[in-house]
Amino acid sequence: MKKIVTLVSGLLFSSQALADVTVAFLEGAPKDRFVVTNNGACDLSELSIKLDLSSSASGIIFDVTARGAGVEVFQPLEMVAGEHLVSKMPVVSDGDRSVTLGLSRFPSGETVAFTIDVDDTSGVREITVTNDEIRGATALLQSASFQASGTFEDGSALEIPLPSCS
Repeated sequence: MKKIVTLVSGLLFSSQALADVTVAFLEGAPKDRFVVTNNGACDLSELSIKLDLSSSASGIIFDVTARGAGVEVFQPLEMVAGEHLVSKMPVVSDGDRSVTLGLSRFPSGETVAFTIDVDDTSGVREITVTNDEIRGATALLQSASFQASGTFEDGSALEIPLPSCS
């Protein structure tokens, strides 16, 4: 009986590990924050993470200078976590709708986060971005061996399921 329990337990818990990456948007004043976390069991290497706001419900843009497409308060991109993992810092211009971070590695359990100001262009509450307004924005992870993406739908976080690793 003990051997049967051990065999069944082994079969149930020996599946390949899945790597999932979560991207969260946190509205804040004066800075908004994007947090990217490797929640999976797999260490990832040499990849890019592209946040694309162009398909967001309210036409969200990055507001990084005093003059330009944004309104009132502006904030340039500032890394606040995981800067040591970033191999290529993005250049973000005022009014841009996407940003791409290059990572040399992204170990399991690590987080990369940055602050920046985002504004909506719908004309409603331009300096505040809500869950409904970010709906439709996407995140794309890409490496030499895979490409995976997710879309903000109901809420301010999305999950990107990645290929299994062993």
